[in-house]
Amino acid sequence: MRLRLPEERPTEPPTGYKIAHPVLSQDGTRAGFTGVSLGGALPYGVLDEARCVYGRRHRAPHRRCDCGFHCVHESAVAEAMLCTAEHRAAVLLEVSVLGAYIRFERGFRYARQRVRSATVGPCECGAVAVALADAGWGRPGRRALKAACAGCVRGRTSLSLASFARLAGEGLRVRAAVPPVAGIGGAEGATTGGGGATAALGVSELVAEAALLQARLDWFQSQLGRLRDEEAQG
Repeated sequence: MRLRLPEERPTEPPTGYKIAHPVLSQDGTRAGFTGVSLGGALPYGVLDEARCVYGRRHRAPHRRCDCGFHCVHESAVAEAMLCTAEHRAAVLLEVSVLGAYIRFERGFRYARQRVRSATVGPCECGAVAVALADAGWGRPGRRALKAACAGCVRGRTSLSLASFARLAGEGLRVRAAVPPVAGIGGAEGATTGGGGATAALGVSELVAEAALLQARLDWFQSQLGRLRDEEAQG
């Protein structure tokens, strides 16, 4: 006699939390995420279906495999993972658990997901992030990104938070977290929506876009000044 797990039929998709690294396609036209553990080799979009990381043909999540998307029930548990050195550059995701899933004590393993929101931590210098910039590593065809403030973007490949949300699509919301030292209790800052290329931006999003553009302009001006000095000396 084979034991069967109890089945759930929720009226709406369960909510879960996880951490991941933002990624940008090589041609700069698509944005998504890649996991921080076993599934890191398989980048995924905002709305995507899990595949077996071992290349097996069964559908995820399989009871005799550990394939499938993973998330935890509580945001505080996912946020705690961001404290480790190897995960400091990751972002916090809020997801909808779709399709078949297996419930565990602390979370889910499941077949499909929709990433509803991404919370970007502060820049390495401690300032509030206004962009996601080249992190210096990636996967084949994907460039990993990490939080950057206007002063640290310089000439690196980067996207404003609003631009990342638009490229990712599917209504993704991207917000910048305010560091605890800069705000009371680490309150969240600017929020951007990815409802399409024509989505309206609020005041905070426009300020962030302007700060990013100004940082790039300052960098280009410094480079131009350096070239002019070299020509004058030569």
